[in-house]
Amino acid sequence: MSKLIRMGVLVSGSGTILQSFIDAAAGNELGAEIAVVISNRPESYALERARLNGIPAVLVDNRDYPDRADFERRMIEELDARGVDFVFMAGFLRVLTPLFVERYRDRLINAHPALLPAFGGDGFYGSKVHKAVLESGVKFSGCTAHFVTAETDAGPIIAQSTVEVTDDDTPESLGARVLKAEHALYPEVVRLFAEGRLKIEGNRVTKINRLKAEG
Repeated sequence: MSKLIRMGVLVSGSGTILQSFIDAAAGNELGAEIAVVISNRPESYALERARLNGIPAVLVDNRDYPDRADFERRMIEELDARGVDFVFMAGFLRVLTPLFVERYRDRLINAHPALLPAFGGDGFYGSKVHKAVLESGVKFSGCTAHFVTAETDAGPIIAQSTVEVTDDDTPESLGARVLKAEHALYPEVVRLFAEGRLKIEGNRVTKINRLKAEG
């Protein structure tokens, strides 16, 4: 059996997306090993989820680092110490600077709870995204996995999943359905990356079929 590539997970909240990775890994469906979970918030339950599953959990509180570069260098130290091959931002509520983005260029993936390029950029996170979706009157929303670039939420899109917006939706009800779609989509994205089946061409990502990837 080939060696699994190692992933780092950055998360600020409860870590339900992280849990989807943990569950997929338990079923040998992730294609990657979770080498470390880093949170910038001490109250993040994601840290406890990691510990309960024997995964190294590290708090790097951004409030302890007045300089953003020092904060990001500390995270890089933790990731590099564990031989991380790529990084997944699973609800990480910090905009990363070019220092971090360039360090993991083409190896840094973000989860976004809307169908980019709509409802993305500065200020679009969490329930604010779903509130904006409802106010816009669109009939579909969803989630997006994309490679991270210096411009917020503007990197090459890897995959998306759609959900219908209903007439009686609230930001909470819509968010719950989008989250369910995220839990299904993102482990698959990790597996595709781990198998070397994602090719970046300009601002587009194409999926290489398995036979070509293996050959």
